[in-house]
Amino acid sequence: MSFFSKLKDKFIKKEGKEFKEENVSLEVYDKGLTKSRNTFSSRLLDLTNRYSKVNEEYFEELEEILIMADIGVNTVMNFMEKLRKRVKDEKITDPEFLKEVIVDELFIIYVSGEVLSTNLKRNETNPTVYLFVGVNGVGKTTTIAKLASKEKEKNRKVLLIAGDTFRAGATKQLKEWSERIGVDFYGKSEGVDPASVIYEGLEYAINNDIDTVLIDTAGRLQNKTNLMMELEKINRVIKKLIDRAPDETLLVIDATTGQNGISQAKSFKEITDLTGIILTKLDGTAKGGIVLAIKEEVNLPVKYIGLGETAKDLQEFDIEKYIYSLFKDFMEEENE
Repeated sequence: MSFFSKLKDKFIKKEGKEFKEENVSLEVYDKGLTKSRNTFSSRLLDLTNRYSKVNEEYFEELEEILIMADIGVNTVMNFMEKLRKRVKDEKITDPEFLKEVIVDELFIIYVSGEVLSTNLKRNETNPTVYLFVGVNGVGKTTTIAKLASKEKEKNRKVLLIAGDTFRAGATKQLKEWSERIGVDFYGKSEGVDPASVIYEGLEYAINNDIDTVLIDTAGRLQNKTNLMMELEKINRVIKKLIDRAPDETLLVIDATTGQNGISQAKSFKEITDLTGIILTKLDGTAKGGIVLAIKEEVNLPVKYIGLGETAKDLQEFDIEKYIYSLFKDFMEEENE
């Protein structure tokens, strides 16, 4: 049984309360990946329907489709090499049969090598601290708010710290979100040293039995040296107060920026210790393959993906739901 057939069994044939709750999340994936699925699957289906036999022209067109899906040139080259080998070893000639192999190999890209946990770490001794980094405009502040809302739903006491004191309006924006959600907030006026704000905010968290602290930071990547020094100082402050590094340092990337987002991930990885990525606005792009490129080129786990405007649409990343939602039209065509 192919990997995709197993997914169909998992997501379609089960019944009961647990499956229904799981299915709510699957529906968010399904809806959020509509644009990518419609574009990606239609191109793959068209390719399959136009060729009666797997040949070099077929491979060349498939390669172009994958690159256009933002999977990334290096990732696609590695994938095509493995695919050609399987076609040769297994003597595959029918493009219809190759569909399952394509999906299986794309799945293997993400799960091969080091096992990357998608769960956010928590600390037994409060507070758990999450540090957010990323360039301006990627949806960092909104993502922090959505995660804060999810934390509150788990009956945790939450604090937002406005560590981006350089961008005009950033502190005010985060404060407004805290009031809307109904969680605690700590911030100072614009231009104040971010590390001092974070120090005082963490003191507040410790003194007020806060469970989860979410810290916003500046995203001035154009000056790597200054940003690196700033993040080093922030990490020293955090370690001084909670006696450890942040439980998670999460890079927020806008999926619609495509390969530029991969470049951002590589740059931030050079200047600070990242533990994971949150990929926003995945519902707004027809190039959903960026998830696979991130794993192959940056080797960081995607912890959450943004699939819409509401807190519900910020979903914990699940490679099975992602693959199923992205390729279901492509795979189910053969059974119609």
